[in-house]
Amino acid sequence: MGLAAQGYSWFPGRWRRSANPDVLHTRLMGKRAVGLRGPAAVNFFYDEDHVRRHGAIPEPVQGTLFGHGAIHTLDGIDHRNRKMMFVSVLKDARQVGQLAERVGRAWDDAVPEWAGQPSIVLFDESARVITKAVCEWAGVPVTDVAGTAADLTALVDGFATAGRRHWRARKARGRLERWLTGLIEQARRSPDDSVLSQVASLTETDGRRLEPKRAAVELLNIIRPTVAVSWFVTFAGHALHRWPEVRDRLRDGDLAYAVAFAHELRRFYPFAPFVGGVAVQESFFQDERIPKGAMVLLDIYGQNHDERLWPEPYRFDPDRFLGREPGRDELIAQGGGDPRAGHRCPGEDVTLAILATLAVRLARLDFTVPEQDLTISLRRIPALPRSRMMLAVSGAQEVSGRATAEVAAADGEPIG
Repeated sequence: MGLAAQGYSWFPGRWRRSANPDVLHTRLMGKRAVGLRGPAAVNFFYDEDHVRRHGAIPEPVQGTLFGHGAIHTLDGIDHRNRKMMFVSVLKDARQVGQLAERVGRAWDDAVPEWAGQPSIVLFDESARVITKAVCEWAGVPVTDVAGTAADLTALVDGFATAGRRHWRARKARGRLERWLTGLIEQARRSPDDSVLSQVASLTETDGRRLEPKRAAVELLNIIRPTVAVSWFVTFAGHALHRWPEVRDRLRDGDLAYAVAFAHELRRFYPFAPFVGGVAVQESFFQDERIPKGAMVLLDIYGQNHDERLWPEPYRFDPDRFLGREPGRDELIAQGGGDPRAGHRCPGEDVTLAILATLAVRLARLDFTVPEQDLTISLRRIPALPRSRMMLAVSGAQEVSGRATAEVAAADGEPIG
């Protein structure tokens, strides 16, 4: 009840009443739960001797966000076997650069159309831009970009509610899985070097090919998180409106500042509240007992706003990441630990590249912000400005230089 009423502020509120700043005991969904935060807690949480994922993700989340039988529900050798494909696609600098470049081109193509409208909704339009780009990049043919983008964002928008958003997400998943299952079957008959074909060739640990529907689930787990970057693009619009001095600096196209801005967006704005697992055995963290079978919750939002890690954590400041890469287990907007072997999202480089690419373009866009409700409620998971960020666009501003993220990544340079 507390989580439903308080959203992202539920965990931080409980930390303020906890004697231990890194461990607290609570209940969630009728089960005993232990909340953790801090770099040491991240290391503990992602150690499979302590915490496993199998059986930990509730069915409503599997039925909307991840899909049944997805990589997120696996542990051990089964997880590592499945993860190899994701890493080979999403951690390859050239692949990341090509995707970012496609996103940039799709944005540029959309700007003239936006300029012909009284206003646009940044969340909707960025979702369509990214959907078009990621599907082209993956070799997935799309005839209805707007409808596909709406279904993909619905998967994310409905995982943490029991209301209409949740049922919209379930229906969207059914449509998307049926569509992609057909494409997987076609790709197996006529394989090529596309991402679609790579997913279609996935095998289980015993060498058997994944069932087509299961492979479709994993293809969605490449496309859906990429389109979810539209949440952060929307937050970028909110940040540029609220702190115009940041917009002035982004216009110059400096890659280091664009990446720092992307890091700060992921730290500052609310997206994933926490991730969960199940205690494999009775263990202790900082002398606090964690019973076998208890839910273990890693507080993402709380850690990303922990003043011990981030001075003045509720001040938006991209400069905190200039000349300093965040520690692996400090900034955990997309999980912690080793992305190549553990459960940290392997698409983090993609997120950074797309955000850095579109942040510069957004800063260079000639737009005004009409009167609207830009409130971001911490009770709504995932959060968004109420108006989803409306812009009145005149066109793109001409700025010399093209020092954007897709250039560096396309040349094989890492973004993160």
